[in-house]
Amino acid sequence: MSLTNEQIHELGEEMVRVLKSIYDPEIPVDIYELGLIYDAHISTEGEAKILMTLTSPNCPVAESLPAEVEEKIGEIEGISKSSVQVTFEPPWSQELMSEEAKFELGML
Repeated sequence: MSLTNEQIHELGEEMVRVLKSIYDPEIPVDIYELGLIYDAHISTEGEAKILMTLTSPNCPVAESLPAEVEEKIGEIEGISKSSVQVTFEPPWSQELMSEEAKFELGML
């Protein structure tokens, strides 16, 4: 089965909603607004690939957070497979945070 562009777009929107429901345990902001998601792609076969980072290489959730992302994205109806790759290039910085995240953390 091959997904249409419209179906991929709808799955992408659902993927963003799911990512916005996952929070970094150390910072009370979701991982999407924090700028931890560098790239997300859904293939026409429904395979989701996510490239993400962590706030630091020594992050205490280095094992569990990517696994949680992979699991929750994989639960989206229409996603056939989910994989997460963690990178530290470029390193995460506060400049990657959305205006909403900066506001929530009192940085604006």
